[in-house]
Amino acid sequence: MQTRFRVVSLSHKSAPVHIRELISLDEVAIERLLLKLKEFFSVTDALVLSTCNRTEVYYCHELDLSVELIKLIGIERGLTDAISYLGYFQVLTNESEAVTHLFRVSMGLEAQVIGDIQILNQVKRSYQTSANLELAGPFLHRLMHTIFFTNKRVVQETAFRDGAASLSYATIELIESLTQNIFQPRILLIGVGEIGEDVARNMVHLPSAQVKITNRTLAKAEEIGGPFGFEVISFESCLTAIEESDVVVCSVRMSEPFLTKQLIKGVNIPSFKVLIDLSVPRSIETSVEELPGIVLYNVDNIRSKATAALQNRLESIPSVEAILDECIEEFGAWQKEMVVSPTIQKLKQALEKIRQEEMSRYLKNADEKEYLLIDKVTKSMMQKILKVPVVQLRAACQRDEAAEMVELITDLFDLEKSKTENE
Repeated sequence: MQTRFRVVSLSHKSAPVHIRELISLDEVAIERLLLKLKEFFSVTDALVLSTCNRTEVYYCHELDLSVELIKLIGIERGLTDAISYLGYFQVLTNESEAVTHLFRVSMGLEAQVIGDIQILNQVKRSYQTSANLELAGPFLHRLMHTIFFTNKRVVQETAFRDGAASLSYATIELIESLTQNIFQPRILLIGVGEIGEDVARNMVHLPSAQVKITNRTLAKAEEIGGPFGFEVISFESCLTAIEESDVVVCSVRMSEPFLTKQLIKGVNIPSFKVLIDLSVPRSIETSVEELPGIVLYNVDNIRSKATAALQNRLESIPSVEAILDECIEEFGAWQKEMVVSPTIQKLKQALEKIRQEEMSRYLKNADEKEYLLIDKVTKSMMQKILKVPVVQLRAACQRDEAAEMVELITDLFDLEKSKTENE
């Protein structure tokens, strides 16, 4: 049975935020899931990507493991009925479709905010995790480096990466539109993880805002907020800071909501207060909306205004997709050659074995000069003999006739017998 590259994907396109947060995996859970794939199913190539907008498992295997994977994700998340969420997952068992999907996700073509650069950084970290756990074989290594090369071309040849149309920047645009009538709006940023840090950096686009930053690790908040002149407060001062703020941006990764209805109920709200939840799982309890004066936004209902940067990205999509098509085609050509690579190696080994045996038989009494000359001549002859079948095998790859050619050459040179003898 043929090994194929496959993907099980749950994203903002197929599932609302309350489902995505149930399925979302942290770094520890991702590592555990990868190790189970390795131990239970002998998977050699696997990558798990889990962000606020998607949880995806890419893997190479002979069988469709989608049901097993969803059950394993359920175990990691403590869900006894994980399989009931199967309908929210997109399952791609066609290798070409799975490869194309990873390319599109990595480039930001499937992002909630088109062209979001954060997703490629997240893909890189996922790849590093797989490599650290020895779950990145030749296939995944080649695929990922092709994706990184593709991104380089996209940056150099299109305007797709120009501007700042990321989820974080979309948050800044939302804040700007909501506070345009407020003099020096007071903004509190809780949590400076990946998204929180990016939001902090984009706060420079709100020059009149008074920004406070807090984080469970105070040193991290000081590291991020210091260079921008933001006020850094202790995590224990959150409640007071929330009361004093017009906008609260929360990006804290926790298993339970950090800002609950009960907690916000104790806050004095003279007119209105905007709460923006950028976490998955959500860090703000949805029921806070029931409180007077509270306006709540989450990652699903943040929408960027039609900025010039976003418009440039949208206009660049055809160019980006053309680059993707070229790079995917190049990867496919390499992939096809990988099918015949073992046969080429077997053929080389079989011919080299014959050459060595004949050299030993006839050159027992040859001096060093004669031996070196004949060794050189026979190696040259072997290369010429190899050239035709190797060229034919590679040509057969491009015609999708590799299997037939492999079978023919294997029979013609009796390569299975040669392999047995070598073993």
